[in-house]
Amino acid sequence: MPNVFISHRKSDAQQAERLANELKDAGHEVWFDEWKIDIGDSIVERVDQGLEGSKYLVLCYSSSEMSPWVNREWMSVLARQLSGHQVKVLPILLTGGKPPAILADIKYADLVKDWSQGISELLRAIK
Repeated sequence: MPNVFISHRKSDAQQAERLANELKDAGHEVWFDEWKIDIGDSIVERVDQGLEGSKYLVLCYSSSEMSPWVNREWMSVLARQLSGHQVKVLPILLTGGKPPAILADIKYADLVKDWSQGISELLRAIK
């Protein structure tokens, strides 16, 4: 099962796939929608399976508002955390934006300012 789930807006897919590839190249199993959802699959079912099997949710902040899908993904993980599951939200600034108020106190990696430094920080957080 994947241990890192990438949550991103469709408009950020190119940068999110670059991120997914870097995590994969570092030896992590990555759930990235473009790789895991095939034609004919139930999107909801595949996303649910990916979230259930993940130890980390990489939450990509976007220069525009978060999509309803992204909101559902991080809220699902937050609910799992509160229920005692060992899952962690790892926010990253992918193209800009800001965190929702409930996540504002969580440190994020800044890939906009310095991609390499942000990736290094993210990889250190994934154990």
